[in-house]
Amino acid sequence: NPGFHLNAGLLIRAACGAVFGDIFMRCIYRMRPYEKEKGSVDALHQKWLKRCQAFVSAKHLNFFTFRKMCRQIVEDFDAVPVTGEIKPRVGIVGEILVKFAPAANNHLVALLESEGAEAVVPDLLDFMLYCFYNQIYKAQHLGTSKKTARYASLGIWAIEHILRGTMVKEFRRSRHFTPPTPIREIASYAEPIVSIGNQTGEGWFLTGEMVELIHENVPNIVCTQPFGCLPNHVVGKGVIKALRKAYPESNIVAIDYDPGASEVNQLNRIKLMLSTAQKNLRTE
Repeated sequence: NPGFHLNAGLLIRAACGAVFGDIFMRCIYRMRPYEKEKGSVDALHQKWLKRCQAFVSAKHLNFFTFRKMCRQIVEDFDAVPVTGEIKPRVGIVGEILVKFAPAANNHLVALLESEGAEAVVPDLLDFMLYCFYNQIYKAQHLGTSKKTARYASLGIWAIEHILRGTMVKEFRRSRHFTPPTPIREIASYAEPIVSIGNQTGEGWFLTGEMVELIHENVPNIVCTQPFGCLPNHVVGKGVIKALRKAYPESNIVAIDYDPGASEVNQLNRIKLMLSTAQKNLRTE
């Protein structure tokens, strides 16, 4: 587009913005269902959102300030007073747009919270790591450029250790949060169920995310998919039977999102999954 120039500075700002966004998702969705004072988590989000916007819009970025902000955001959200309630945790996976955009999934997070559940959404940056990891697999098994694979490996290291290093450290130190799982570990989760060569759309990554959620004690999962999306049906809906066999505690529902799909049908299927989640929670 005219006036749009992709350069290193813009990429760095986008990367910092993605890290801030992932921290907000983990913190807000974890704390909001349990806040003692209604609206306190959203108020804290707005306060930090303004600071993050100012940071990525500044003329010069300071990496030490970035790390300090990541640390302070986690600390602030971790200190929010919460109730002692126990609610079912529901993971959201699927096609990248439908998973993250509330307008595309009929405000699924708000729906889950209104029904007495906690939403758990994996990080956006994990999808970027998935794209990098695919290049390594292609070089090892499909004869593509080894140079590209080396750059991809460097990209994975930079995201996991430089960009997300402080975030991961603070999440480990916190009382309420869990750090993101390394991409190679997610790949090892998916490998017994689907081939890592399955790289169309969300590919093996979607399956890996579902197993990751189950390992993090989030057995209830909504797999969001656009209507008629074949890759998503293969690695999402298509692996549910295998997942239930490997993890009997899993409670997974696949939901199609499309302008022509019935919203009532979507709602009923999600509520059925939630009723099973509540029953399992009471049994535990």
